[in-house]
Amino acid sequence: MPGRKRLTRHDWAAAALAAVAADGLAGIAVEPIAARLGTTKGSFYWHFRNRESLVEAALELWEQRNTTAVIATTDADDPRAALRSLMLAVFVSTTSRADPDAGRGHAVEVALQAGAHDPLVRAALDRVSHRRVDHLTSLFDRLGFAPADARHRALLAFTAYLGQVRLATATPGLVPRGADLDGYLDRLLAALTGP
Repeated sequence: MPGRKRLTRHDWAAAALAAVAADGLAGIAVEPIAARLGTTKGSFYWHFRNRESLVEAALELWEQRNTTAVIATTDADDPRAALRSLMLAVFVSTTSRADPDAGRGHAVEVALQAGAHDPLVRAALDRVSHRRVDHLTSLFDRLGFAPADARHRALLAFTAYLGQVRLATATPGLVPRGADLDGYLDRLLAALTGP
């Protein structure tokens, strides 16, 4: 059709993530997503074999956006600066009203945690969680903590993030913002990096 944009696999995966943010894993349904994209199921079948392959593509995009890209953009030579940058990036994104994609990313995180019974989701959560904790462990290791201590501190930091995401989703009024977030983050980092 003249004037109609040809959708890509990425367009479909992004729309699937938006559907997960809005309606959970059940939101990944071909016909409603096609309607939101202004296309037909034929476009879907041009890019995907079935719903499962769309779920896989959506999970890959989520991992790239919310893990790979975040780690890459917050890495620094100084491990303390890298840790602060990482924590600030993920904590600010839970409260950002200016970036709807960031908020959707956290809504996706919550929805995926709730959908962990699905084998594809469980495998993605396992892979992403290990990657995140391994990255955090490497930061604490570079700060000079013993391997077991670095791992425990990484798990504490990761659970603080998951708690922040849940709190921002369920009770956003309790989440520190602005200058309050800076002070909160300073205290959190002091607790995580203290003796």
